[in-house]
Amino acid sequence: MSRATIILTNEDTRKRAASWCLKAPVGCRVEFKEAKRTNDQNALMWASLTELARQIEWHGVKLSADDWKLVLMAGLNQEMRLVPNIEGNGFVNLGRSSSDLSKAEMGDLIELIFAFGAKRGVVFQEQREAA
Repeated sequence: MSRATIILTNEDTRKRAASWCLKAPVGCRVEFKEAKRTNDQNALMWASLTELARQIEWHGVKLSADDWKLVLMAGLNQEMRLVPNIEGNGFVNLGRSSSDLSKAEMGDLIELIFAFGAKRGVVFQEQREAA
């Protein structure tokens, strides 16, 4: 087996993971991660980023939801590394992808999006539906 993932949901899956560890060859890598973000969190993030894109001009520039995601990910104190692109006329962000965020990290990102938007008068869809 070259790759496998087990989500620890009960005692049986814990035992299976322990068994695999005991049988794994020397040099095999084992990685433990928190649960990934949920589909609901992902949908809320994109809806909120779309509201920022619709309602905010950032330093004279209208940003897309994708652009806002990069700006807010950097605001999460995630590592941000920039390197020159292959033509040497721009830069590439080597930062972390939001798809790797845990549930807790995604919650932090969503909170940051709402706080950032609130400071700038953004009305989010949930607020419009409540009104």
